Amino acid sequence: MNLNHLNLTVDDALETAQFLEKYFDLKPREGIRMSSRFAILHDDNGIVLTLIKDYEPGEVKYPSSFHIGFIQESEERVNEINQRLKDDGFDVPSPDRIHGAWTFYFKAPGGFTIEVLG
Repeated sequence: MNLNHLNLTVDDALETAQFLEKYFDLKPREGIRMSSRFAILHDDNGIVLTLIKDYEPGEVKYPSSFHIGFIQESEERVNEINQRLKDDGFDVPSPDRIHGAWTFYFKAPGGFTIEVLG
């Protein structure tokens, strides 16, 4: 059995989907029209990520340790993503050696935390 579906509640589904497409190569689900209220993305490994807008603006709150992770093939790739985010104006910390991995965490558009590690 494989975990193949995850739903995140976000501030704006379309904005969050576009961010995940641009930086993490997720793709929109064919035949589904994305909107600020709902989006479906997938990756090449079969994971499906749905994004649903929270109906109480500014109320998206995840536990402090909650995050989704994108494992990269190398530390260099982690550095590239980090620099790309910085170049585009995102406030992200520099990668560091945490729990044995070269990694960084940051708050993504949508109100949840992402970990990038390699």
